[in-house]
Amino acid sequence: MMLSSTVPEAASRLLSFVNNSPTPFHAVQTAVQRLEKVGFSKLKESDSWDKAVKPGGKYFFTRNQSTIVAFTTPGNWKQGAGLSIVATHIDSPNLRIRPVSKRTKAGYLQVGIETYGGGIWHSWLDRDLSVAGRVITSNKFGEFKSRLIKVERPILRIPSLAIHLDRGVNDSLKFNQETEFVPILGLISEQLNATSESSKSSTGDVQASSIADNHHSALLNLLASELSVAPNEIYDFELQVVLVLQLYDTQPSQLGGIVNEFIFSPRMDNQFSSFCAVDAIIGSVSSNSLPEGNVNCIALFNHEEVGSVSSTGAESNLVPSLLNRLSPTPDLLAQSIASSFLVSCDMGHAIHPNYYNKHEENHQPRINGGIIIKTNAKQRYTSDAVGSFLVKKLVEKKGGKVQEYEARNDMPCGSTVGPSLSTIGLRVVDVGCPMLSMHSIRETAGTSDVQSCIDLFQSLFENFSQLDAKLIAE
Repeated sequence: MMLSSTVPEAASRLLSFVNNSPTPFHAVQTAVQRLEKVGFSKLKESDSWDKAVKPGGKYFFTRNQSTIVAFTTPGNWKQGAGLSIVATHIDSPNLRIRPVSKRTKAGYLQVGIETYGGGIWHSWLDRDLSVAGRVITSNKFGEFKSRLIKVERPILRIPSLAIHLDRGVNDSLKFNQETEFVPILGLISEQLNATSESSKSSTGDVQASSIADNHHSALLNLLASELSVAPNEIYDFELQVVLVLQLYDTQPSQLGGIVNEFIFSPRMDNQFSSFCAVDAIIGSVSSNSLPEGNVNCIALFNHEEVGSVSSTGAESNLVPSLLNRLSPTPDLLAQSIASSFLVSCDMGHAIHPNYYNKHEENHQPRINGGIIIKTNAKQRYTSDAVGSFLVKKLVEKKGGKVQEYEARNDMPCGSTVGPSLSTIGLRVVDVGCPMLSMHSIRETAGTSDVQSCIDLFQSLFENFSQLDAKLIAE
């Protein structure tokens, strides 16, 4: 029997998005490039929108290069209209380079890092790591510029301890995240000549707080080379140690499984949902006319993995500010909120064949089984009967499938951006797609689920207003 290995086109687009987006900064940049290509116009929060936002328009705005909101207005748009919103997050557990990262020990150059989010940290051991993020550079005129960087080749590694020196490692793997989880950059002896040559050729004033005192010159020289600037022009940076490869060198995010039914990749939580949101709103404007009814909107937040409490997180004023600007009086704002619906989409836990009893017996989502509706009586998820009904109807219109998820009573339940956003007064439902190995450096998702997620979002944009008009639930 021949097995089909046809790959859904949406899954291939997802791989491209993830491989171009090692950090939230890059994910926003990738999203902006796609939106601008189909005619979305950039708005600035510091500008007046009174004359900028018009019926039949396509817009986006960003904040700190790490969060993006995009929306379209229908041809009959008026202030006070509701919003159909997809909310996701684009950050993932990772390792951040410390403000003062220079370390040396036993002849090695090391780089101090801080853990971000709740990662499965042992999965970062013995991986070929590189750096990516945002670098601020200066020039001779005293001007500063924020630039993104992604070093393609592996330069860092966190080596595990040989089993001969830790015979019990297979019974209980434990390590100190401060002292035994420090990446190595190279050998001190290899840097000596490079440092000497760099000091001879370097010119320019030393910063008041010299970055050269805080980070190895070898790292700074590499960053400067990648950016085509002098090392002394690097003022500061926000870098993440990121996965570049899997199992062997230069292995990117990729398809897997006997018939390519899986995606083996970093950052599925939650770039999977974020990509689908961008893809769906672009798909909604592919025809000559925008969908009538609500304003369609996507919001890709930062800092969900550490609580969402930031100027770019879900607890910021990003969505309230948008609502206020589109409905600038209290009466119009109240009307808009009452007519709005927000789908909070974050990845969910697929049933694991080796840990079958970790799921409640009647709530066991399968990879490639369709959208998961998440419910929790303690409001860790915000789905209720009305929200679940709406999602089921929206999925039904696209011919899709819905799965249910609830955590066991004897296990804690995670959360996402939904509960925070529900405090605005919006109707909110929490959904997601199933995956394995959540928060590992390599996660597993389903190729067919990508299109299922896009279909839900497009159905929201196309059908919610008409469906809501038939719903009586006051």
